Amino acid sequence: MSLALGRRATLGAALAFPALGAAWAQQRFDSLFVFVPAAPGGGWDLTGRAIEQAARTAGLVGSFQFENVGGGGGMVGLPRFVNQRRGQANALIVGGSIMLGTGITGKSSVTVRDVPAIARLTSEAGVIVVPAASPYRDFAGLAAALKANPGAVPIGGSVAGGIDHVMLGLILKALGRSPRDASYVGFQAGGQNIAAVLGGQVQASISGYSEFSEQIKAGRLRALAISGETRLEGEGSDIPTLREQGVDVTLANWRGVFGAPGTTAAQQQALASLMGAIHATPQWKEILRTRAWADAFLAGEAFARFVEKDIADTEAVLKDLGLA
Repeated sequence: MSLALGRRATLGAALAFPALGAAWAQQRFDSLFVFVPAAPGGGWDLTGRAIEQAARTAGLVGSFQFENVGGGGGMVGLPRFVNQRRGQANALIVGGSIMLGTGITGKSSVTVRDVPAIARLTSEAGVIVVPAASPYRDFAGLAAALKANPGAVPIGGSVAGGIDHVMLGLILKALGRSPRDASYVGFQAGGQNIAAVLGGQVQASISGYSEFSEQIKAGRLRALAISGETRLEGEGSDIPTLREQGVDVTLANWRGVFGAPGTTAAQQQALASLMGAIHATPQWKEILRTRAWADAFLAGEAFARFVEKDIADTEAVLKDLGLA
């Protein structure tokens, strides 16, 4: 699983398509359809909008069309994309590690194996937050409560079986408790997760830092721990890692894009070339900085191999945690 995928995961594009190189600078699409299998406002939606922002500014794409279909950690939207966009050379679907876990736990008939891997873009550590008025002033307090009675501490995150659920399971295991004892509340959209922790429906929540950043900066949420191997750079650098606080767990949530089934190798290569050109822009680098996303770029066959390994690793972890 992408347990160790962090800021050091940045990979040169030459690893994926050594023959493309400078071709990335000339790649341009008149239009691009971006399917987001989640509600607006979450990490996948932010990724899609970031692609639009960087591509438009650099003049790499003429126009964008977006479609959001949330539910099931991507498993509601993915079949729709597969069925409706087959053979469409300018179509992309945003996805990531959450989709792998939900596909496994839900025994979905359509998975990421049904769409060609185009490019991995970012990696983001998870953060554990509590409301500003929470009695848990630091992670040690929350860890003590979880160790004493995990069922009495409801914790929110993405849908069941997703990376946030896995993270809680790994934390409980590190604390000497069974992951099956967790009181986990899964939400279909990032906005629901934020509302739940702010409203006291759950005592803590887990998600990527970017989804909580505005609430953390505003003082409405307090960040207790980050799941990366190292602390964030810049904004959020004051949040200690789980390892710093005695819990040997690291986990990263990668996000990327996939193409439509039925497209040719040349069409898939053109999309990967476009993503390489977007990745090379100063606009994309600024987006990574402001959102505290790690650069995890990987394209084409190299990305496809990564996805296959991550599926196998994810399945092994979910079985170990009693989630598959």
